Amino acid sequence: MGQQASFHAPNGGADFLGWRKRAGLTEIIYDDGVARRMVWRVASDRMDEGRLSDALRAAVGATRVVPSLYEELKKRAIAIERVGC
Repeated sequence: MGQQASFHAPNGGADFLGWRKRAGLTEIIYDDGVARRMVWRVASDRMDEGRLSDALRAAVGATRVVPSLYEELKKRAIAIERVGC
């Protein structure tokens, strides 16, 4: 099985962010627990998993998780591409 990490909203919300490695590629998954699920692929094959986990941990605690995720990834120079919804 591949590597993975997941984070849930600390305020009791249903928001979920996680990352996983599949077939050598790193993917980020977001699920709001109701109707929205999004998947992105990390553009770099050399990913610092600690930096990625820090970005997801910070974003999942925000009121608006997806915009916060984009901001946190941008701060850490982690490029992504959307691959699923």
